[in-house]
Amino acid sequence: MSQPMQNSKTSGLSIASLILSLIGFNIVGAILGHVALGQIKKNGEAGSGMAIAGIIIGWLSFAGGLLFFFAFAGALAL
Repeated sequence: MSQPMQNSKTSGLSIASLILSLIGFNIVGAILGHVALGQIKKNGEAGSGMAIAGIIIGWLSFAGGLLFFFAFAGALAL
């Protein structure tokens, strides 16, 4: 007989990381993603893909926002 698959619980922090990164809370989403990855490794939960996506989206959108801010501030200084 085949063994039933284990249902591993998805990390709530990884879900929150992805959602917060997508709606604009970039730094919070990225940091939650880092915390979620640590929790996933420790507890064996699922959701590492969402945590990584939250980290990438969070930091890239934060960097894009900074770039836009400095470009806009530089344009105003002219």
